[in-house]
Amino acid sequence: MKVKLILSTAVLFFVGGHMVEAQKAKRDTIPQDTKIDEIVVVAYGSQKRETMVGSNTEIKAKQFADRPITSIGQALDGASAGVKVSTGTGQPGSSPSIQIRGIGSYGITTAPLYVVDGTVYTGSLAAINPNDIASFNILKDAASTSLYGSAAANGVVLITTKSGRKGKDAFNFSMSTGAVGRSIPEYDRVDVYQYYPLIWEAIRNGRFTSNPGLGLAAANNYASIVLVTGNIPFGSGVLKTNVFDVDPHQLVIDGVLNPNAKLKYTDLDWQKPLMNTGFRQNYELNYSGGSNTTTYFSSVGYTNETGYLIKSDFERFTARLKVDSQVKSWLKLGTSISGVSSNGNNSVDGADNNSAYINPYRWTRTIGPIYSPYAHDPNTFATLYDNDGNIVYDAGSARGADAAAGRNVIQETLLNKDLSKNYYIISRAYAEIKVDPYLTLSTNVGYDIRNNRRSTYGNKIIGDAAPGGSAEKYSFTEQTFTWNQLLNYKRKFGDHNFEFLLGHENYKFMYEYLYGYKKGQIVDGNDELVNFVTLSSLPSYTDTYTKEGVFSRLNYDYKSKYLLSGSIRWDASSRFAKDVRWSSFWSLGAGWRLKGEEFLSNSNLISELKLRGSYGEVGNDRTDSYYMYKSTYTLGYNNAQEPGILFGFLADPTITWETNKQTDVGIDFGFLNNRITGSVEYYNRVTEDLIFPVPLPVSSGVPGNTISRNVGTMYNRGFEFSINADVIKTQNFTWNINANASTLKNQITELSDGITEIINGTKKISVGHSVYDYWLRQWYGVDPADGSPLFLVADNYANTTATDIRTVNGTKVTTNFNKAKYDYSGTAIPDLFGSFGTSITYKQWSLSTLFTYQLGGKTYDSNYAALMSSFSQGGALSTDILDRWTTPGQITDIPALNSTTYTSSNAASSRWLVSSDFITFRQATLSYSFTPETLSQLGVSGLRILVSGENLWSKTARKGLEPSQAFNGTASNRYTPARIVTIGFNVSF
Repeated sequence: MKVKLILSTAVLFFVGGHMVEAQKAKRDTIPQDTKIDEIVVVAYGSQKRETMVGSNTEIKAKQFADRPITSIGQALDGASAGVKVSTGTGQPGSSPSIQIRGIGSYGITTAPLYVVDGTVYTGSLAAINPNDIASFNILKDAASTSLYGSAAANGVVLITTKSGRKGKDAFNFSMSTGAVGRSIPEYDRVDVYQYYPLIWEAIRNGRFTSNPGLGLAAANNYASIVLVTGNIPFGSGVLKTNVFDVDPHQLVIDGVLNPNAKLKYTDLDWQKPLMNTGFRQNYELNYSGGSNTTTYFSSVGYTNETGYLIKSDFERFTARLKVDSQVKSWLKLGTSISGVSSNGNNSVDGADNNSAYINPYRWTRTIGPIYSPYAHDPNTFATLYDNDGNIVYDAGSARGADAAAGRNVIQETLLNKDLSKNYYIISRAYAEIKVDPYLTLSTNVGYDIRNNRRSTYGNKIIGDAAPGGSAEKYSFTEQTFTWNQLLNYKRKFGDHNFEFLLGHENYKFMYEYLYGYKKGQIVDGNDELVNFVTLSSLPSYTDTYTKEGVFSRLNYDYKSKYLLSGSIRWDASSRFAKDVRWSSFWSLGAGWRLKGEEFLSNSNLISELKLRGSYGEVGNDRTDSYYMYKSTYTLGYNNAQEPGILFGFLADPTITWETNKQTDVGIDFGFLNNRITGSVEYYNRVTEDLIFPVPLPVSSGVPGNTISRNVGTMYNRGFEFSINADVIKTQNFTWNINANASTLKNQITELSDGITEIINGTKKISVGHSVYDYWLRQWYGVDPADGSPLFLVADNYANTTATDIRTVNGTKVTTNFNKAKYDYSGTAIPDLFGSFGTSITYKQWSLSTLFTYQLGGKTYDSNYAALMSSFSQGGALSTDILDRWTTPGQITDIPALNSTTYTSSNAASSRWLVSSDFITFRQATLSYSFTPETLSQLGVSGLRILVSGENLWSKTARKGLEPSQAFNGTASNRYTPARIVTIGFNVSF
């Protein structure tokens, strides 16, 4: 008997010992008793999924093809258990940061290794068109990654690009267009009417604190006088600006805004001129086909995204050609080449600089609601325009100390420039020689080149570069060359299957950099360096990094039931001294397919059940310096033009690899003819010889006062669970649900070389704690008696009788943040994180959704802290400040406003920690595919229309909070992710 085989996936299958494509299999009839084996991409080859012993998650193109994403990194969010993604910024063309199974290192990179079509790729993920990708595989355990040796400690992502198919030539065209907006709302802040009385209250309370015997009327009068302009003898004003049409000394009377006060002008919004609705458009055309011996795939693509922040744009052109040819029965050749050109407008750098005045997020979030971006006539209050009809911006000389006097983020953003251009060539070639039915020799070559040019201009009217203006030019060229040679022997002896791989690989990385910076613009409108007078900097350098590796793998299975796999690689890295340059990395794995046993072979309930485990060691040499064992020096000259040499980098000549030792145990299962599939895994990663930036005395004269050394050991442990279920599967209706969940525990287990702790910002590294555990002053709360901020007192002050030491509810506390106790205060690592989604099809309609979530962990919300000052001198205030202490006996967690003691209230402490729980509606796509009858009338083979959205909604512990922005839990003033909604169509003919 024969049955129709209905498959919709784009993976490869083995049918009767021959590889066929799923789309071809869909048209054919296959004997019912023929076994179908799914083939999965692995390191340096492919393997039947049922015989794999490693942790390998495959993500197929259909799972992300319709999403409005620019970088494949965005498709990794929620794609697999154990993969944590720090959401990419809203800057068009940016890529997110990715961690696989925890924090692989502390002092060097924790990013995975990327491999494109068999060779290492180090360029930007935004240079790879997501529509050119057939699939990507996430390798997580040592059994899967060890063949990549010294680069595989943080996991590996294998990217496989699309190829042509034998048969009729096919054209596919798709386009989409839509809107781009801000997905994370801003923190709630008090308005202009609430603001003045709050600052008045802080001044009044501070006057009482500094003058204990002062009467209420006198303190009130003082606050009214100095609130805005001040006078002699009280001193200068605090806020400098009065936007109401009443005398500034009468603006707030006894804590209440003057009821006769009316606004002089209402254009007080800084955000609207900077942030609006952006636009995205994407066009793709590909052509594929092939004969019995040669297949080909070609594509061109164009993406243009205008960010919701002004002057943040990304434009990309891509072109790609891939050809595979069976030249002889024993010889197969193939090549691919991709060209990419991209242009970026980078938000004038400020969006990536957390503390810059011209960071538009910092500015619009923290500037007080009483300041206008624009200049106004002092008599009529009308907005001013210059002789050319252009609006006149207010440079802010009349602003408080916290409101960046002399700056204007809107004007500076419009006048400054930060432009970049990138050119990529990504090329691959291979040859396979079939020596006999069992032995194959192959070689793969990869050559990538990237040229980046970036130019910035600082205007001469306002800001850091004023009054002369400045220009910068950056240029770098990055080249990578990979060449590997592989011998693969595969043979079956009865029920015993063997596969042996032997390989050798060379890798070379070359980097050339040139930078020029000049000041003093001569002629307006010309941003080239020749138009500037004073040369301030002109450095250049060249870096080279090489690696060589020899590796081998042996896979064995008996009847696809009992599985064994072992691999080893010897690597040499030019980053380390000759004595420690070479190291070996290896893995062993085993599996048992219980489904192959007689007692389960006829089970209708259990369709797959496999136990697997592995142990192995991989390395990490991806340090910040290419010369870790060599001290480097900086050449330069002083103001007298005298040449000199300075320390650039102090090296430890004995530094060597970080080694990652990983144990992995898993169960793969399938029920009801694989209607339900999934896996449960436990992993334990132990990283030894951690490279830490060890502190040095300031007197050492070393930049940064650190030296990198191997001084620690750390582990990452966790469980992973994933499930996929076809709940309903009929001819006209299907419903699929999927979910994954992961846990992670990270801990430092050893520090050596005399190091006991390393404090870095809000964290302290020490044995027994995570690298992401918070080390902060311990906030106690607010004293109900007088509204003072309270901290747990440090032990060495607990028994003193100072006036700033108190006992509240039986607990020793202090009002002085300098005497506060420091302690561990939770962690940034969540208890649980993952994703869930569903896909539904009904006749021609299809709907897919994806949600990501996180439970547990804490975020240090410095953005919120900046809005909670007990005395703001022109800075914005959160609406939570309205719940401040005002009356003796009041129970609240917001201290009294006070211009004298506000430094304690504002100090970094555990007060600013907040839950990192979130759930995000990450993605949704609704599509309609036209019926065959309609397609026939239109003369096309396929036509779909669709609506797709990205970053649609999120729920967090606090409005404005973005817990997923950084792995270490620290908030910053960054370009928040964009919400993108597009409509488009796809047509095939």
